Amino acid sequence: MTAPGLPMTVPAEGLPARVRIHEVGARDGLQNEKTAVPTEVKAEFVRRLADAGLTTIEATSFVHPKWVPQLADAEQLFPQVADVPVDLPVLVPNERGLDRALALGARRVAVFASATESFAKANLNRTVDEALAMFEPVVSRAKAGQVHVRGYLSMCFGDPWEGPVPVPQVVRVCRALLDMGCDELSLGDTIGVATPGHVTSLLTALNAEGVPTGALGVHFHDTYGQALANTLAALRHGVTTVDASAGGLGGCPYAKSATGNLATEDLVWMLQGLGIDTGVDLGRLVATSVWMAEQLGRPSPSRTVRALSHQEQ
Repeated sequence: MTAPGLPMTVPAEGLPARVRIHEVGARDGLQNEKTAVPTEVKAEFVRRLADAGLTTIEATSFVHPKWVPQLADAEQLFPQVADVPVDLPVLVPNERGLDRALALGARRVAVFASATESFAKANLNRTVDEALAMFEPVVSRAKAGQVHVRGYLSMCFGDPWEGPVPVPQVVRVCRALLDMGCDELSLGDTIGVATPGHVTSLLTALNAEGVPTGALGVHFHDTYGQALANTLAALRHGVTTVDASAGGLGGCPYAKSATGNLATEDLVWMLQGLGIDTGVDLGRLVATSVWMAEQLGRPSPSRTVRALSHQEQ
């Protein structure tokens, strides 16, 4: 049993005072489930996450149901959560997806690019440059309608087919996404192979090419147990937006070596110990992930959820 008052707050120099958690569990987490989660459960998940203090909750994805059948209910789900008083970004792969999202009143959208040719082919059936060309009218139309656009970039640190990904290759695609109008970028370690020095090197290279740290978020997977270490490296560089998934749900349907996202609870535990504000009530968040684990019929992979809910290790 965890004693009251833990984690003890011991701030460290050179870290931000506040971090915005970009919660991806309802989209990135649930899209990898073998069976579809009922729409009502997804809506309740979003509401409970908001009640726990998360202010950015990625709700769903407007992709063709053939590719991500678990999120085929986007049209049914979004109206059920549209009144939740938080930012509710949605993934849109192309102009058709954008049309569907805008028709329901979405005000924040995201496109999903790749830093490598192999993953662009597997995920989008296009080259990197063909994918960027596809996103250009999506971003342009969204910005014309004053809709916030996030650019996801996967395989920033390693690729299961190509191996190491050269930093300049990642910087080129990041620069292209910003130049076409994306408001922010999320740097994805899709298969969880990054290490802290690599993270710092990429962030430094992006700054050198005019990409401001304030426009960057990080999205780490914990495949090799490096997600929190990599997050701390990003925070030391000045990054203040961190993607995480309640309960550690999710992976990547197109990269079989990708395991779960960084668990939001594990992230909040570390940030609380560092005295960094997130606005998140950890107890409510843990209760939400325990509830979601019950809906899915398996325990949460988050170490913090297991420790605080006294689940079997």
